[in-house]
Amino acid sequence: MVEKRQIGDSGIEIAPLALGGNVFDWTADEATSFAVLDAFVDAGGTMIDTADVYSAWVPGHKGGESETVIGRWLKRDPAKRDTVVIATKVGFMAGLAPDTIAPACDASLERLGIETIDLYYQHKDDGSVPLADSLGAFNGLAKAGKIRAIGLSQFTAPRLDEAMQTAAANDLLKPCCLQTWYNMVEREKLEGELRDTALAHGLGIFPFYSLANGFLTGKYRDKEDLDKSPRGLRNIAYLEGKGPRVLDALDEIAAETGVALATVALAWTMAQPGITAALASATSVEQLKQLTAAMELKLTAEQIARLDNASADVVAETA
Repeated sequence: MVEKRQIGDSGIEIAPLALGGNVFDWTADEATSFAVLDAFVDAGGTMIDTADVYSAWVPGHKGGESETVIGRWLKRDPAKRDTVVIATKVGFMAGLAPDTIAPACDASLERLGIETIDLYYQHKDDGSVPLADSLGAFNGLAKAGKIRAIGLSQFTAPRLDEAMQTAAANDLLKPCCLQTWYNMVEREKLEGELRDTALAHGLGIFPFYSLANGFLTGKYRDKEDLDKSPRGLRNIAYLEGKGPRVLDALDEIAAETGVALATVALAWTMAQPGITAALASATSVEQLKQLTAAMELKLTAEQIARLDNASADVVAETA
């Protein structure tokens, strides 16, 4: 039985793996996307994460393609709607002015084919718009029944604190979670002030890049491996510093547990303070199996400590 975790104080409970929709209608065609979504739900997964910008970076795309695939998948089997939590985002392309948020939400609802978005994110901080205005627009969407809960993505600690205080001061629906960059080779992106601020406000945390662009799957171990995928060259920095040490520790624990490196890496992430669910995407059902297995893998305290040490900036000496 997959455990469920509540997203902050939203009352929404989900399994500890969120399926990233960034690959739908990009590196996963519609048939593959449907198969991955089916397998995710069959494995006990509940939360599907997308954004209105996915996948505008693909030639010929304009954004909304991922939401459209998810909407078609739901239309094929409407009963699935009651088993999944749909999260999407706004603001990456057009910013967070109130007069852009409402129509963007309506467009996402139409593409998804649903009446209410379960979790609606500010995709990134927009310093040009007062937080009271953007959060006020989100509050209006909640009152209209178009969204259930609010999330913030890619906020700094000071801005996160300001957003939470602004919501409280203006009697607005408070955000319930933070989505941010975090993985075993880039722990500094969350740990410290940002995580402390999120925890102080009772926010759930959703790390993206949980597998460090595939590095933590063991796919890239030397420079010759970087040509294996379109994202390979992003891993060049991981090959230096603590990256190889982290892979060695993952290799050891994968051998001990009989699972893939990706499974171990995600299980470690899920075990970190404040994490509601790790975000990861899959372009095949076989790849997905390594991800969903993490929902049921319980690492021992000793295994977590070994991974903590290997992924620390300064390795502790052992007797």
